[in-house]
Amino acid sequence: MNRSGEPIRQQPVIVVYFSHADHRYQPLQQIDVRYEVAVAAGTAVRAVERSILWYTEGKGEEDIGVHHFERITAEPAVAVAAAGGAFGDLLPRSPLSYEGMIVKVRWCVRVRLFFEGGRDFVSEHVFEVGDIPAAALADSTSV
Repeated sequence: MNRSGEPIRQQPVIVVYFSHADHRYQPLQQIDVRYEVAVAAGTAVRAVERSILWYTEGKGEEDIGVHHFERITAEPAVAVAAAGGAFGDLLPRSPLSYEGMIVKVRWCVRVRLFFEGGRDFVSEHVFEVGDIPAAALADSTSV
């Protein structure tokens, strides 16, 4: 309990294992993941979402594209998925992962738990699609 007498809430822990240890994939390649979940004893999970998506970061508006999505709400599937599981999909041709100076394109696996009482917890695990080298600053001495 904390100082005000309320129970201390432990954050869930979600560990994701990728089918490629280096977390690198090529377009049109299968990605498979397995995940494990640890939640505090007595915590009731009412739904689990599992997804594979990409998003942009940087200057301008941020975009997001959901490639694979599952929402599990039926018992006993929720109890099983809330403890861990596996899912995957064939990756698309694009977009490719990109680490630019102004914008970045990132792919991730997301596992989201919805608890009784309205709380939720999201865990994202980044991986790469393609082989685009990271952008580098131009050498100003060679100009």
